[in-house]
Amino acid sequence: MSYPPAGGYAQPAPQREHPEGTKVLILGSLGLVACQILAPFAWVIGNRVVKEIDAAPGGYSNRSLANAGRICGMVGSILWIVFIFIYIAIFALLLAGDSSSAPRRAGLR
Repeated sequence: MSYPPAGGYAQPAPQREHPEGTKVLILGSLGLVACQILAPFAWVIGNRVVKEIDAAPGGYSNRSLANAGRICGMVGSILWIVFIFIYIAIFALLLAGDSSSAPRRAGLR
């Protein structure tokens, strides 16, 4: 005869890690500090992983890793866009300054 555990409650099933949670954190970290092209991938994959974890409450244990990677992906993507606009502005200013400093021919208006 089998007796239930003390307190009358069954033990919950052990949680497992989502297979892509750590990947999202790595992509987000690299996208933030080393290679900004990876940041949008971390953002997109992180959104999907967090939704999958939220859809199975108690099923996965690494939601915080996936969420941290997703946030790093967001910040890295925003920084990447800002840097692109800064580079474009600097390039435009250099082109504008270069054309205004062209030598003028004497006697011509």
